[in-house]
Parts: sequence; C-alpha cells; structure tokens
Amino acid sequence: MRANEDHTSVELLAPLKNPTFRSIFFASQLSSLGWLMQTVALGWLMATVSTSDVMVALVQASSTLPAFFLAVFVGAIADNYSRRMVMIVGRSLMMAAAAMLTILMAFGITDPWLILAFSFLDGCGIALSDPAWRVSLGDILERRHLPAAVTLLNVGFNTVRSVGPALGGIIVAAFGPLVTFALTTLGFIAPLTALWRNNWKVQTSPLPREALRTAIYDGLRFTAISSEIKSTIVRGTLFGFAATSTLALLPLIARDVVKGGPIGYGIMMGGFGAGALLAGLMNPPLRRVLTQEWLVVLACIACAICQISLALSSSLAVATLSLALGGAGWVTAWSGLGVNVQLASPRWIVGRTISIYSAFTYGGIAAGSWFWGIVVQNYSLPLAFGWSGVATILVAALGLKLPISNRSESELEPSGAFNAPAIALDLKPRSGPILITTEYVIPEEHVDPFLDIMQKRRQAQSRVGARQWMLTRDIQAPSRWLETFRTPTWTDYHRLHHRLTAADRELDQQILSVSKERMPPRTSIFVERPTGGARKSYPPVPYVSQK
Repeated sequence: MRANEDHTSVELLAPLKNPTFRSIFFASQLSSLGWLMQTVALGWLMATVSTSDVMVALVQASSTLPAFFLAVFVGAIADNYSRRMVMIVGRSLMMAAAAMLTILMAFGITDPWLILAFSFLDGCGIALSDPAWRVSLGDILERRHLPAAVTLLNVGFNTVRSVGPALGGIIVAAFGPLVTFALTTLGFIAPLTALWRNNWKVQTSPLPREALRTAIYDGLRFTAISSEIKSTIVRGTLFGFAATSTLALLPLIARDVVKGGPIGYGIMMGGFGAGALLAGLMNPPLRRVLTQEWLVVLACIACAICQISLALSSSLAVATLSLALGGAGWVTAWSGLGVNVQLASPRWIVGRTISIYSAFTYGGIAAGSWFWGIVVQNYSLPLAFGWSGVATILVAALGLKLPISNRSESELEPSGAFNAPAIALDLKPRSGPILITTEYVIPEEHVDPFLDIMQKRRQAQSRVGARQWMLTRDIQAPSRWLETFRTPTWTDYHRLHHRLTAADRELDQQILSVSKERMPPRTSIFVERPTGGARKSYPPVPYVSQK
C-alpha cells in the first residue's frame, strides 16, 4: 500500500520537474488568485448596485459566454499558430479588463452593464488563453504526463480557490472593490512575464498551415465522428448547466439566506475551494480503483447533495461544509472530462477538440447561470437549488446511455511520414479538388467481412479529412467495388495521409486478406478540371512556415 501511495505522489508531481511548465504553472496560480478575488468583488458589487437577481447571475454568464462563441476559432488558431502568442494575447486582454474596472471604480462608475461588459472582456481573454495553455501541455510535457498535468491544473486552481475568495471577501469588506481590482491587475503581470521568458519547441509539420475555415471544418467533423468526444461534450454541457447554480447563485445565498456579507461569501467560496483541493489530491489514487464513469457519477451525486443542502439550510457552517462537498464533485468531474478529451484527440487537432468541448461546456454554464437566475426571480432561491440538484442527478444517470471511457493513452497519433505518389502533372499546393478512387475485387464469400472493414475505413478516412466518401458496387461485375472520396486541395491530400494512424494503415492489410488473389486494390488520383460554368472553390492553402 505504501508503494502505491509513493508512486501516486511521484506521478502527480512529475510535470513540475519541467522548468517551463513549472514557471508558467506557478505564475498562473498567482494570477488565478487575483482573478478569484476579482470574481468575489464583481459578484458582491453587482449584488449591491443592482436589485435584479438575474443581473447577479449574469456576472458569471458574461465571463463564460465568450468561451462559447470564440472557442472553435481559438482552437483552430491554437492548432495552426503559436500557442504561446495566443496565450500572451489572452492574458493581456484579462489584464486590460481588470485595469479598466480599476479605473471605473476610481471614478465612482458602478453601472451594472459596464460591469458585465468588462466581465465579458475578461471572458474573451480566458477563451483565448485557457485552451491554448491546455493544448500546450502536450508540447511541453511527455504524453504520459498529461493526466497528471491536467490534475495539477485543477489542484493548483482550486488550491488558490480555497484562499482567493476568502481573501477577496476580506479585502472587499476592508478596502472595497477598488483595491481588489488593482491587485488583480498586478497579478496578471506574473503569467505574462513567464510566457515572455519561456519558449518551448513545438513539433512542426512538413505541410503548410491550414486555412482557418478548413481547420474549423475539420475540427467540427472530427468531433462529430468521435463518439467518445461527443459523449464527453454532452455530459460536460449538461453537468455545467445543472451544477453551475452553486456558484452562480452563491452571492444571493450570502446576501439573503446566511446574511454573512462579503466575508461570509468568501468563507463559503473558501469551503468550495478546500473541497476541490482535497478531491484534486485524491484524484490519482481514485483513478486506480474506479473507472472514469464512476468518478463522474460520484461527482454528480456530491454536487447534487450540496445543492439540496443549500436549499434546505440557512446556516453558514452547514453551507460551507456542503460547498466543500460540492467543490470536490466539481473538480472531480471537470478533471475527468478534460483528461478524456485530451487523450481521445491526436495532437494535430487537439486544440480544436478541446475548444469545441470548452465552447459547449462554457455555453452550458452560461445558460445554466441565466436559467437558475430566472427561476430565483420568478419562484424562489431554495426551489432553484432543489431543481438543479435533481438535474445534476439526471446527468449522473445519463451515463447509462453515454458512458465516459477510462482511456489511459491515445491510440490516434499519426503513424509516420507519407511517401507521395509520383505525378505527371505540375500540381500546385492549392490545386484541386482532388478525387481519389480505389478499385477492389472481392469474392462473393468475402463481401460481409469486406463491408465491415470498409465501415472502419470510412470512419478513419473521414476523421482525417476525406470528404464525400462513398463505396459503390458494379452492377454488371458484382465482384468489382469502387471507393471514392475527395480532398479540397493537393495539400489536403498529403495532410490526410500524414494524419493516418498505425491502426488506420492496418486496414489496408485487412482488405488485402479478403481481396481476390493476384488482384490487389488499385488506386487512381484525379484533379478536377471544369469544362464550363463556375468552378467550385475551396479555400487556398498557401505554403508558409509552421509556427
């Protein structure tokens, strides 16, 4: 037992041995401390300057909506441009939002809509920097350290979460929101400095950068094809919608139920963060004995118990203990879901899958914040927590239909370089569309296994960029089959083959085993040439250096 504990400890701390990760990680914790203090100040400021319960709930929604609208674009940018520079731009926006809030408070301007506007700008910075930082983990660290790194991010954030809200409540009570916003602005200097001082190597591609529109399309298609990522997105979105009531409505609990003021609000947030910290530390050993699905189910149950307790009690002590349980469920669920998306995505598209996942989950959180605020305004605060607790239980039950896998490592990495076929035409990188046809001769007794193999091949080819994939059979010579698909350009054809995995290439050998002897598959490649009318256009793919 002792050996297992030591092994778990080493695995959890292993990413910190990397100096680049360590520098950015600790700098980010300092800025997170300031951001959490600012969150307390914003929530309490809105609760004091506005009588609308919906406006209070919209403080959290305004900071999460940008992630919903911008995440898909940010993911495509993170996969094709310098992730480090994307992080720098995002952090700069967050610092600018905090600085403007400081200036507004200094001049006594506390308009609720201005508060929401700069909270929205802060959310834009988060939408840029957070996905790029999570994608960069795979560039900075070895892949086997990714689960530990994701857990460390959650542990680190929730460590400061156990201190930041309480500290923010104290500072707001003693000095007011102005000082809180000023300290938050200063806190953003640390990660910007760490990013400027550290530069890490990124695996470059021999192919040119994808056009933004094509990259977004490929990301959406890959996500739609991957049942594993789709299940994670659905569960994460619904969990965010149901469980966000705890954080979105907590200022109202502090103001109207426990009547603890900003200090009481900070204490309750500290309880939430302490529970999240403990769960983060326990996550590696729990992953050894429980499947990821069971961890998500238990996390949902913990959050539901927290919500129902908040609906029934008016005690600050009970609320704080309940929030500790809710914080434990919150970090356990998000850690597991985040790791699952990372490991289910190859490196060439991980930025887009993480961003699409973030878009939907942040959208769920934003929609939930608005919805539960409406429930409070039209009914009551206890009823909102009671309904949200029931909804969170239903998310746990959804695992019967959409279970979360217990994947330990990705099997989706490209298998190696692709040797392009010799061509007789002078094709340019943007020449296209390209039509690929492969002819098979399959004996009648092998048709069923052939169709099973081709179903897997269709998914594999479509996942890496094949469009309009089709399998047809010759009605005059039934043993003759034709596979066809297109790529927008000649460069996209190369990119498709560079992305195929070892498992994808094994399908070629399986097809040979069911093909007619001495008649192996024959592939032909065509480039479309219009004979008249408007030519169908695809986005050009220029040759540029890979950042």
